[in-house]
Amino acid sequence: MIHLRPPRVAALLALLLAGASAAVAAPADPADPNLPRLRKLLAQTPLIDGHNDWPGMLALRAGDARWTMDLRRLDPVTYDTDIERLRLGMVGGQFWSVYVPAELPPVEQVRRTLDQLDLVKSIVARSPESFTLARTAADVRAAHKAGRIASLIGVEGGGQIDESFAVLRTYAALGARYLTLTHSKTTDWADSATDNPRHDGLTPFGVAVVHELNRLGMLVDLAHVSEGTMLDALAASKAPVIFSHSSARALCDHPRNVSDAVLRKVAENGGVVMVAFAPNYISEARRVWGVEQGAQQALYNQPPLNGLYIGQPERAKAAMDVWLRDHPEPKVTVQMVADHIDHIAKVAGHDHVGLGGDYDGLPALPEGMEGVESYPPLLLELMKRGWSDADIARLAGGNILRVMAQAEKVAASMANELPATATIRALDGAEAAP
Repeated sequence: MIHLRPPRVAALLALLLAGASAAVAAPADPADPNLPRLRKLLAQTPLIDGHNDWPGMLALRAGDARWTMDLRRLDPVTYDTDIERLRLGMVGGQFWSVYVPAELPPVEQVRRTLDQLDLVKSIVARSPESFTLARTAADVRAAHKAGRIASLIGVEGGGQIDESFAVLRTYAALGARYLTLTHSKTTDWADSATDNPRHDGLTPFGVAVVHELNRLGMLVDLAHVSEGTMLDALAASKAPVIFSHSSARALCDHPRNVSDAVLRKVAENGGVVMVAFAPNYISEARRVWGVEQGAQQALYNQPPLNGLYIGQPERAKAAMDVWLRDHPEPKVTVQMVADHIDHIAKVAGHDHVGLGGDYDGLPALPEGMEGVESYPPLLLELMKRGWSDADIARLAGGNILRVMAQAEKVAASMANELPATATIRALDGAEAAP
């Protein structure tokens, strides 16, 4: 999902004056004694991130230029991602998010999804020395061996299939490798984590979507869904599931995060939780502060009729400045992100945790993790905590590669099953939307 954020002027102005490349020149301390160890490890195992909104951010910020612009080096205030920074971050594989706002009419969601799918393919085609389109675990390994970044595609919202198995299969044929079952809104077949529940999880149509994803070899992504939907999908899926960008609820009580009870189910399923870097998913203090900040903003200037200083933008800004002075934003650090990875590894096991930064989709980022160049400091932090090479390799990419390979085996075992064709009304009955 894409959130606009205020420019990070204070952190980056001096670096920008020296040139954009200076802002990303040192993603890791070159004197760190573990850096050679990390370089060797990531030369053998690709670092694979589960979720990056760069295509959508290019569409939002660059407009029609997104089809032709040079992607090697971009303004680091505007974008978290470019080719130079991906290389600095030692990224070997990336699931590019195909995100469409859940509030749009279904037909428009489908149209924009197709546009985003085409954009990802355009990005790959324009930079063949850097990117290779990947569909399978073997594709990812081959791309890494060739020195290229494996580019995979995830569709970030069940509403984007417009309740149509034919649309889902079309996305799969075009290269999509996962479907997030919901985004911010509950659909007619699945409950979202950030909307009122209507189904206590998945409806029969939703279960059929999970089954069809298994048949297609697409991953079932449970980021953004309610806990009821998580549990129903885990029970229904024949293949391991993923959380493409979610964190640990025991450390930050955001409904988008994964509880310990669900983490244990993920371990039983063989799936992987790919830790998101969003400050409001990482720090409980930051999550609460964000809610309070929004409420305060509405108190001072809530259009069209309410707000203490409605129609008085100067007074509203002055009051908000005072509030921010008295309520500074809590810091979120690389170490806090590492805490979530540690927690998931302890509860679910080292075989069930990965990385899902959500770059170019966030209004803010943790200190020291301002872009895709920032994976090495996180992995080096875990090395300092005693993580073994094998554990780092599983976290970086081994776990998601295993999940992909297992999903491919499940799809092969279902090769003789007929494609799903039922409508939502046929499966869910008269209460389903016409």
